[in-house]
Amino acid sequence: MNIGELAKQTGLTSSRIRFYERAGLLRTVDRRPNGYRTYPPEAVMMLDLITTAQKAGFSLDEIRALLPPDLENWRRDALLEALRRKVEDIEALQMRLKQSKAQLVALIKDIEAKPDDIDCAANARRVLSHMLGKDVERPTMAASDVKLLGKAKRRRSARTS
Repeated sequence: MNIGELAKQTGLTSSRIRFYERAGLLRTVDRRPNGYRTYPPEAVMMLDLITTAQKAGFSLDEIRALLPPDLENWRRDALLEALRRKVEDIEALQMRLKQSKAQLVALIKDIEAKPDDIDCAANARRVLSHMLGKDVERPTMAASDVKLLGKAKRRRSARTS
């Protein structure tokens, strides 16, 4: 079949199919004398395997290492080991995401629990102190900071005049 037919059957674009071929993932390609590519029916299955593996989180390098030149020579043990490692990776990612979510939910609750008698800056300090587990002091200005602020204010008012 030609690349257009393969694209229709797989739902992939022709450029994506050519990319997989250049990347060494799709090896079942023949060339006609006129230079056009021809693909056997197994190419549909190989492309489906590639896209399924990508959706499962496998990188192109991982897929390249796992895909046999043809389906008759699949290395079962290597495939099972790679699948088990990917499941472990996903479980570790799920744990990190669960922890991140819990931290964000706690932060949202802490921000929403702003007492009515404090302003936003004080609330920010309160939330930061809870996050860091210590008191966050109010920033102090040195005399040089006050001078710089005064100069900047005078420059702005001079520009607007």
